[in-house]
Amino acid sequence: MRLVQVMIPAGKRESILRTLDDEGIDYVVTEEISSREYTATVTFPLPQAAVEPVLEKLHEAGLDREAYTVILDAETVISRRFDELVERYEESEENEDRIAREELAARARSLAPTWRTFVVMTVVSSVVATAGLLLDSAAVVVGSMVIAPLIGPAMATSTGSVVDDRELLLRGVKLQVAGGVLAIVAAAAFATVLRTAHVVPLEASDVFSIDEVRERLVPDVLSLIIALGAGVAGALSLSTGVSTALVGVMIAAALVPPTAVVGIGLAWGSPRTVTGALVLVLVNFLSINFAALAVLWLTGYRPKNWLRREEARTATLKRIATLGIALLVLSSLLAGVTYGTYRTAAFEEDARVAVDDVLADYEGLDRLSVTVGYEETFPFSRPERVTVTVGHPPGRETPELATRLADRIEALDDPPFQADSAITVEVRYVVVDVGTSAESTTAPGTLASSVTPVTTSATAVTA
Repeated sequence: MRLVQVMIPAGKRESILRTLDDEGIDYVVTEEISSREYTATVTFPLPQAAVEPVLEKLHEAGLDREAYTVILDAETVISRRFDELVERYEESEENEDRIAREELAARARSLAPTWRTFVVMTVVSSVVATAGLLLDSAAVVVGSMVIAPLIGPAMATSTGSVVDDRELLLRGVKLQVAGGVLAIVAAAAFATVLRTAHVVPLEASDVFSIDEVRERLVPDVLSLIIALGAGVAGALSLSTGVSTALVGVMIAAALVPPTAVVGIGLAWGSPRTVTGALVLVLVNFLSINFAALAVLWLTGYRPKNWLRREEARTATLKRIATLGIALLVLSSLLAGVTYGTYRTAAFEEDARVAVDDVLADYEGLDRLSVTVGYEETFPFSRPERVTVTVGHPPGRETPELATRLADRIEALDDPPFQADSAITVEVRYVVVDVGTSAESTTAPGTLASSVTPVTTSATAVTA
């Protein structure tokens, strides 16, 4: 429910009050003596869904679109006519949950912080995210999302576009671009300090093997779904008047950690390694704006001035199309990563089957593990090394398996790497002593085993 207060301009009192009477709206008129431009103030309650259509009718009755207007939340309205008004608009309005266009623009402006606050909060959230990633702490990373001021710029951009508010649109775009660049620079600077001060004395390979970092190095199409969902949720929370705090965390989840990973990659001198994270940042930014813009447009928000509606419609649809095309281009990379993930999983399964087939020819040899190492290149990961751990009884001579296994792995059908690539196959032999425990509290026949460290190794390289 809303309580609306508008100033009635000179000569328009009769037409405005007649419009309110025709709509069945209870109102209170107060004489206005502070300005010659306005003669009275009229205050009336409205259901949330009725605010925009009623204001539009008042504008048609002569109320200036720039007239002093205040819209407040109302907790309770006791009125039979108000109840009838609620029923009428709930039945007639397709989007009865959405707020008025004027409220939407006001909420979007309030979500877009001042530059000073935005810069400080962005830097702090980026630094906290970088620390959380290097600590491999999901809790700290989530904390960085809570303080990130990123929902405001995204919603300001989308709202400014659909309601034809150029100032709000440009402010949102500037904040988003500045926020992305600032977050990466802050993360890179903080990570560089940690590295040079030996607070985090790790090599690049160690840093990129951290779980929280590694999962953002090679994003897939699921990342696109997350970003689109964040944009839809942000637009719906904004347009329905629901709290945007938790939705802001979701939007930050799609943006803050990847930007921090890009900064970490720059600090450790491996920009190529974090190419996937940079693509993820771009995809998430575009997806959030694309989804929010589309949802607000489909919800029915349009400019105030009907003469500008066709122009705004054309501009908004062009922006949606541009964002969509950019997303398709970048999403093709994510689709390639998803396919590459599927192929590497298939390769690992085929490698295990090949190892088992070879070991079946040797009595007493068992496959303990098969580990595949990859060269992390975006958008595809190429297998570099296959390490096979084979268990054998004590005193048994170990056969030369590396070359034979390398030939079998090379012969795999449709491997997820180029034919001229080299894969190192390493075989590690482990002595496995299996026997019956002489004194044991377990059931009779239970076996006890012990495994000694690696005893030998051999390598072969596929051509």
